[in-house]
Amino acid sequence: MNIRLTADSTCDLGEYAAERNIALMPLSVILGEEPYLDGVNIVPQDIFDFVEKTGKLPKTAAPSTQDYIDFFRPFVEEGSTVIHFSISDKSSSAYSYAADAAKAFDGKVIVVDSKALSSGQGLLAMKASDLLNEGKSAEEIVETVNALRPLVNTSFIPDRLDYLFKGGRCSRMQMYGANLLKIHPLVEMKDGQLVAEKKYRGSMEKCISNYIEDLAVEYPSYDRTRCFITHSSADPELVAFARQKVKETFGFRETLETVAGSVITGHCGRNTLGVLFIAK
Repeated sequence: MNIRLTADSTCDLGEYAAERNIALMPLSVILGEEPYLDGVNIVPQDIFDFVEKTGKLPKTAAPSTQDYIDFFRPFVEEGSTVIHFSISDKSSSAYSYAADAAKAFDGKVIVVDSKALSSGQGLLAMKASDLLNEGKSAEEIVETVNALRPLVNTSFIPDRLDYLFKGGRCSRMQMYGANLLKIHPLVEMKDGQLVAEKKYRGSMEKCISNYIEDLAVEYPSYDRTRCFITHSSADPELVAFARQKVKETFGFRETLETVAGSVITGHCGRNTLGVLFIAK
């Protein structure tokens, strides 16, 4: 059986998508009235420039059902069964549109609600690629990744709350207070949706250090295959610090770095950083 892996562009896999032959379906980013395709004709710097100029966040939009049908059709026509990894259903309508599109292909397209976003979604696609290389069937791959979904740690720490405020995820007073007192919330996926419960205080480096130490306490048992350090154009020094801290704290066989795409960047702002992996 030929199997083709695909994912929404929000998986933030960067170069690893091409390396693993994972085809990406771009979501749309709308700057003013002008639509762009995530990862195709827009980059995060365009987001920063737009927000600085207008004071507004870009809008995002999921592909339509017909867009997904057109995306899946070539793979099915070449004789492949498609396994598609969607951004969490609670974060976007993309999953429902992709699932509707799958109905047109008589079981040849399977859509997985990752219940994650960014490289949390990407971790499941990468695990599926591992299983595909091991010769697993489509049914075995889907069963395994579905079971892993609750174990994916999708979390990150934003530097500032400006973008979260503009997106309606915190109040103006919370934003001003956090920026003044150097408070950085831990934003994480719980049951497919983003929540902010824990807070860190101090420099980003100090917060990232505490965050990684807390992850080690919360997840003492984890899949050592890989982790992602995913960030929205973070300072190189902060990324290097996080990589070293992960190396000292965990025992991953590979630590991969990716830069968040325009959809994810548009919601969290510059210098946000997360360490994402699969727990056991």
